Amino acid sequence: MNDDSRLVGGMHAVRAALANAGSVERLWVDRRRRDGRLRALTDQARSAGVPVERTERQELDAMLPGVNHQGAVARCSGPAAGDETQLQQLVAECETPLLLVLDGVTDPHNLGACLRTADAAGVDAVIAPRDRAAGLGPTVRKVAAGAAESVPFIQVTNLVRTLTWLADAGIWRIGLAGEGSEALHTTDLLGPLALVLGSEGRGLRRLTREHCDRLVHIPMHGSVESLNVSVAAGVALFEAVRQRSE
Repeated sequence: MNDDSRLVGGMHAVRAALANAGSVERLWVDRRRRDGRLRALTDQARSAGVPVERTERQELDAMLPGVNHQGAVARCSGPAAGDETQLQQLVAECETPLLLVLDGVTDPHNLGACLRTADAAGVDAVIAPRDRAAGLGPTVRKVAAGAAESVPFIQVTNLVRTLTWLADAGIWRIGLAGEGSEALHTTDLLGPLALVLGSEGRGLRRLTREHCDRLVHIPMHGSVESLNVSVAAGVALFEAVRQRSE
């Protein structure tokens, strides 16, 4: 009945998606819930011209198995992800692109958190490989809390080829790695920029490292050796935002 890659569940996530004009096609709600939060959500949907259908909770459970939908499931409009052609169009339209490249992030919670952070930082697109990496799905959309509908998510067939194309397009590629010779906060992050982060545990792959213009590290002052990829993305992106706003 539905493409589950376009479904999002949960009060906050659905509310955020509805706030992004035109991004929701239909809303299903638990017919047995009559509380104020759900009424406010259905009012928001109807005000946006989104059809609302009341259904059994079991039907919602079947739509999003394993997701805490809280009695509300929405179907988002538009494709699940963009491709290389859309990336080229997007870069051509940006005066000073700020891109986030994720090298094989497989945890949908991490991808959702990265998208949410990317939205907050004003990132122009998030780029990830098509294979052996998380794609847009209900868990990602819920964690992203609306950012999956507002930030272009580009899945590419060959990440190394895409990094090469970014270089040819004049975009500086900065990879984050613990052994990076320069600290993040001393690195020039102005101008067209792609911040490249690796997967959980493994970090950047060898070929990805080799196709970065520079490897930098986030200084660590405690006992842990590394940060979660979504936290590292937040630190790096907002350092770029800080530099660009000065």
